[in-house]
Amino acid sequence: MSRNEITPLKPVRLVSGDTIGVVAPAGTFDLEAFQLGVDILEKMGFQVYVPEALFEKERYLAGSDARRAELINRLFSDNTVKAIVCARGGFGSARILPLLDFDLIRNNLKIFVGFSDISVLLTVFLSKCGIITFHGPMVTTLGNADQESKDAMLYALTTATPIEIFPDKGVTIKKGIATGTLMGGNLSTLCHLVGTPYEPDLNGQILFIEDVNEEPYKIERMLFQMKLSGCLDGLSGLALGSFENCGSLDSIQMVMEKIFIDDEIPILGGFNIGHGNTNLTIPMGVSVTIDADRHMLKFHEAAVSEESN
Repeated sequence: MSRNEITPLKPVRLVSGDTIGVVAPAGTFDLEAFQLGVDILEKMGFQVYVPEALFEKERYLAGSDARRAELINRLFSDNTVKAIVCARGGFGSARILPLLDFDLIRNNLKIFVGFSDISVLLTVFLSKCGIITFHGPMVTTLGNADQESKDAMLYALTTATPIEIFPDKGVTIKKGIATGTLMGGNLSTLCHLVGTPYEPDLNGQILFIEDVNEEPYKIERMLFQMKLSGCLDGLSGLALGSFENCGSLDSIQMVMEKIFIDDEIPILGGFNIGHGNTNLTIPMGVSVTIDADRHMLKFHEAAVSEESN
């Protein structure tokens, strides 16, 4: 089913006392960092459900593919769980895609949060289920998150109003204004979906990307592969998050200029979203306008509803 054929479904906003369930779709995680994150979620006013299966290990993965997928399916079907936050990224989310019950997930709508390798699930839940998802901190990253990141996460998950984001150090790479549905996440992860049944449909959409520990030539190689595949055909605009340890900002800007030299689309960089010290929470699947001239990303609707339909 094409992303353009789906009306995005909004999960219900969280209120104090709601239960957040934790899943580990990818790699194993540090227990101390995990507990710090749980403590922060509880200080936000939520109960946190931590399944025993979360701590299983198989090589560098948080349990077998079947077990990790089963946990996601189970938490989506659990009516006492109002939101799901991932423990960590790493690698492994793509391995469980064939084992997920997309009909069950679609029919048990709830908030789902993560980033990095979890970009796979953010993208596929949107394209296969039509669910608005949230690119934001995970349990193990909350402990080191700055206050701005924690405040942004709480606001995004509890407030049923549209938001606007103005990057602190916005960089206009290509001028212009465009409107479309926001999609994306970690570039390396998205690139690995190309050529699979889960490849995102970006026609007419606004793409957001970020990455970590990738040299500029690798960033260019991934984008060039996506461009050659046709994945970027019809893209309306591009928003850039943090590119931590990926070379100089000038180098990243030059890569974008080269890759999109023939595309008349606005490209705006400088958003504090991704693997940087600040990681703001943003919804995927919401209609936005990117204004590269005014350094603004404007959401046209709330990502969460006041109550279920």
